[in-house]
Amino acid sequence: MDAQLLAFVAVAAGMVALPGADFTVVVRNALVSRRSGLAAAVGVAGGLLVHTALAVAGLAALLVAMPALFRTVQLLGGAYVLHLGLSGLYAMRRRAAAGAGAEEGTAGTRRSGPGRALRQGFLTNALNPKAPVLFLSLLPQFVPDGQAPLPRTLLLASVVVLLALVWFPAVALLVDRLGLWLRRPRTARVIEGGSGAALTVLGLVLVTQPLLH
Repeated sequence: MDAQLLAFVAVAAGMVALPGADFTVVVRNALVSRRSGLAAAVGVAGGLLVHTALAVAGLAALLVAMPALFRTVQLLGGAYVLHLGLSGLYAMRRRAAAGAGAEEGTAGTRRSGPGRALRQGFLTNALNPKAPVLFLSLLPQFVPDGQAPLPRTLLLASVVVLLALVWFPAVALLVDRLGLWLRRPRTARVIEGGSGAALTVLGLVLVTQPLLH
């Protein structure tokens, strides 16, 4: 039994399940439809694949070694998360103004189809500059002495992606299961506003951090 691998699975599971921008984007899209929620979840896993490839190729180390490049990526990621947050707040305002009628709900579904949800999930994760840093700082700690680092790193990175493919679709399915309650006009407005506010704050933090350094 590989004790280090089991320990990594536990750490990675907690890391993946920790609520953040990925979680919020999946929940928001799952409120539109099951397909949109699952598409966003797959998009998040696709973003993790990008970080996995970067880590294995050593490009993540280059990103960390070049502060200007890191801050540029951070600005792009923060701007995108901020855009999603402001869009959520705007959608909540429109929903409230429209009385959350059936016509508004139908329009919301058209605006957030599976293709858009997949793109949102992918970009939210792929543009997260903290992910490559996490991969670089976490993965080497679970490579045993004397073992080839590349195969082990690939295994550990694959575990993270697999956990994401389990966790985020499960979140999407749970939200869809509770859809009758969660899609009530008042509840939907609260969730839309709360997720929009959370993404807006996170986006502002990501945008202002590189500007303060």
